Amino acid sequence: MKKTTTRYRSVEHIVASLAKLLRPPKRRTVAECAGKYRYLNNAGAYVGPWLNTKAPYLVEPMNELDSREFEGAVFVGPAQSGKTDALILNWITFGVKADPMDMIVYSPTNTSARDFSIRRIDRLHRHSKKVGAKLLKNRDADNKFDKHYDNGMLLTLGWPTVDQLSGKPVPRVALTDYDRMDDDIGGDGSAYDLAAKRTTTFGSFKMALAESSPSKPIENTRWIASSPHEAPPAKGILSLYNRGDRRRWYWPCPHCSAYFEGRFTHLEWDDKNDPLASAETVRMICPTCGHRIMPDDRHEMQQWGMWVKDGEGVDAKGRRFGKGRRTSIASFWLNGVAAAFTTWKRLVETYLAAEAEYTSTGSEEALKKFFNNDLGEPYIPKAADSDRLPEHLRSRADSFPVLEGDDSDKDAIIRLAAAPKGEIRHLVPLVPEGVRFLVANVDVQKNMFVVQIHGICPGTPFDIITVDRFQIRKSKRMDPSGEREWVKPATYLEDWDLLIEQVMDRTYELGDGSGRRMAIKITTCDSGGYAKGKGESTTTMAYNFYRRLMRDNLHGRFHLTKGDPSPGIPRARITFPDASKKDKFSGARGDVPVLMFNSNVLKDGLHGRLDCIEPGKGMVLFPDWFPDWWFQELCSEHRTPKGWEKAPHARNEGWDLLCYCIGVCVSQLLLVEGIDWANPPRWASEWDTNLMVSQPGEAKRFAQPADDEYDFGSFARAIA
Repeated sequence: MKKTTTRYRSVEHIVASLAKLLRPPKRRTVAECAGKYRYLNNAGAYVGPWLNTKAPYLVEPMNELDSREFEGAVFVGPAQSGKTDALILNWITFGVKADPMDMIVYSPTNTSARDFSIRRIDRLHRHSKKVGAKLLKNRDADNKFDKHYDNGMLLTLGWPTVDQLSGKPVPRVALTDYDRMDDDIGGDGSAYDLAAKRTTTFGSFKMALAESSPSKPIENTRWIASSPHEAPPAKGILSLYNRGDRRRWYWPCPHCSAYFEGRFTHLEWDDKNDPLASAETVRMICPTCGHRIMPDDRHEMQQWGMWVKDGEGVDAKGRRFGKGRRTSIASFWLNGVAAAFTTWKRLVETYLAAEAEYTSTGSEEALKKFFNNDLGEPYIPKAADSDRLPEHLRSRADSFPVLEGDDSDKDAIIRLAAAPKGEIRHLVPLVPEGVRFLVANVDVQKNMFVVQIHGICPGTPFDIITVDRFQIRKSKRMDPSGEREWVKPATYLEDWDLLIEQVMDRTYELGDGSGRRMAIKITTCDSGGYAKGKGESTTTMAYNFYRRLMRDNLHGRFHLTKGDPSPGIPRARITFPDASKKDKFSGARGDVPVLMFNSNVLKDGLHGRLDCIEPGKGMVLFPDWFPDWWFQELCSEHRTPKGWEKAPHARNEGWDLLCYCIGVCVSQLLLVEGIDWANPPRWASEWDTNLMVSQPGEAKRFAQPADDEYDFGSFARAIA
């Protein structure tokens, strides 16, 4: 018989062993648990144990997550600040190893929640062995959205829907990347408020956390702060921050010991005409003593840094004074210059690159990403504070060449030009010097086509001269009295043929007196507009007109356009709309390419161009014969947090058509930004060698046939 070994030596041994099992775990803060149990394995970045000294600004926000004083925590910061690792993964570690309570982590979408589970939670278990060891081993205990631990804790990964946010109570909730969530969930309120309701029954043990970089637009750009730490009025994470005690990270100057909040505006650098070389000279200027603070000083400054509430101050010895703001939410806002996982050099280099992109393209997207993601600040569009007036633009109008015509002149059409009231001018515009090619842009109205002709000039970015503006009002259809009827683009396909004769085939005499003429390189036309039931639709007629051009091999000189101001999409991209499965009456059947414009981005760029007065740097020029109302059209829209909006009852065709011109120029169709003006394509060369210029008496020259211009491989690449 096998001998059985006795486990316990005595009664005292039994009591001691049971006491050890029943002994509560040593009380540790969230930051202490991170230092003891977290291990990071970020290949190419940092591999090793969690170090609270690496990013000391994260210690206090982490520890407030276990505070009985607060029921909520908010952290605003840049993308490279470590906020997600510290506030969510370390909080999970604290729950697993020290204080087990159920927890839900919400990501913006189902996909991002799944990604958070795989890339964050699974790596936490894999690399932090003592945390992963607490995970139950059965199959049902570990799936993509639910994690069960042997201490009874349940971790759930979710996303903000009404069903997800209104489930059973849970003491701890966290919302990551908060500004990428909808402002209103199913009409029931914000994701944070709905999530916080789930914690209500847990008293002082409850905690709701939200962290994000700011990306929501400022709702009032003329706002003036009522306190030093107040955030601008905006939805999302900044709104939550303003509800809290509004702490900012202060650090001491190594020269005078004065504490201040480090901001990007405190950085300076030498202009080396090279972003990298300029960034290498970066230093910070102390706002108190004016001494230069070098990048190597930052680590030591971090160790002495502290969070200061709104209403508090801190003296040179690091002693707080004043009465801080009191709320039930601990809120923190970290500026990107203090972020541990980036450098001042990288910030400056990124900023200069974004500014260069804005200068060359007019797009503010890179600047917005820099302020939101790198600095952790909201971005104010350059157009937001514009006080531009029509009179200012008119004062800059140029005397471009134009001839007076009459009814017998086939090139003279009636234009509503600047003239005494009641006077009609028959004008013949000429192509100004410097124009390399012409672009025609058409806006479709209920009873007319509005046409604007633009000349493109060399530059980085290219300059634009508005050469002509007219309307096509009368069709070739006759009424019973023999009078020409009004154009009806939504009803009669034959009315669209006027665009071939009066726009696509139009040529303009050069302004050098040689008698040579320049043809239009490409014509774009808005495909949206008036619709009445199933029988009348501008869009359907536009698609059918394009199909007719394809039949006649003229579609290489014409392209349909449509605006799409959705955030994050390119300035211009080619699509093939197909709505036939949803609407059998739709003209979109997947066979007509449409150039989609991000109208907000293009209009931001146009706004900046209208402030440019240096030739070859993106100027927009216009003739002095244009009437006052045209300049009013350029000022008819204003920038709002949601994008550009037109003033009530105002006309904006001149503004829109200029945007269409920029859109087609930056698109795959022309790629003007990529032109080497020292060796341009022949349709953009000097007049003497330009393929679009014809000699007196010579047949008109137009763009190359469509077969030479387009191929569907190009369209596929554009879509990609």
